[in-house]
Amino acid sequence: MDPRTVLFYLFSAVTVFAALRVITARNPVHSALFLVLTFCSAACIWMLLKAEFLAITLVLVYVGAVMVLFLFVVMMLDINLDQVRQGFWRNLPVALFVGVVVVIELAIVLMTSFRVRQTDVPPLPADYSNTKALGKLIYTEYVYAFEIAAVLLLVAMVAAIALTLRRRKDARHTDAAKAVRTRREDRVRLVPMRAQPRDRSPS
Repeated sequence: MDPRTVLFYLFSAVTVFAALRVITARNPVHSALFLVLTFCSAACIWMLLKAEFLAITLVLVYVGAVMVLFLFVVMMLDINLDQVRQGFWRNLPVALFVGVVVVIELAIVLMTSFRVRQTDVPPLPADYSNTKALGKLIYTEYVYAFEIAAVLLLVAMVAAIALTLRRRKDARHTDAAKAVRTRREDRVRLVPMRAQPRDRSPS
C-alpha cells in the first residue's frame, strides 16, 4: 500500500468520525468545531485528488467564513439544550429514513464510479488548470445554480443576524419614522409664565 492510499484512508476515517460527532455531540459549539474538522479533512482528501483549488476554497470559505458565522450564531442565541433534546426520539425515525436514503445514493454513485477504469479516462494536457475548468463550468453551464446558492447564503446570513438581534429595554435608540414626522411645534414649546417681582430687600 503506497503512502497516498494510507493518507486517503486516514483522512477518510477522520472525516467520518468528525461527521458522526457533529450529530452526536451534546454541545452545539462542539458540533460546530467537529464540522470544522470535517471540512479540513475533506480538503486534505481533495488535495490528494489534485483538486487544489477546491481544497483551498473549502478551507477559506467554509472554515474561515461560514463556520465562524455559525459559531457566533450558536453562542449568541443561548440555545436551551434541554428543550432541543425533547424532540430527539420523536424525530429519530425521519432522521434515520433520510440517512438511509443518503447512504444508498452515495453507495450507488461510488459503485458506479469505481467501475470506470483508469484507462477509460483521457489523459489531461500538461497546461491543464482545474481552476480555469471549474470557473468555466460555474459561469456557463451552472450559472443559475451558482446564483441560487448565493441567494440562499445571503438569506441564511440575514436570518442569522435577525435571530441574534435583540431589543433591550434600557437601550436608547432613535426612531427614524417618528423623527421624520416631527413638526416644528413639537420641538419647541413656549410656556407663558407670570413675571415675579424682584426682591429688593437689603441682605
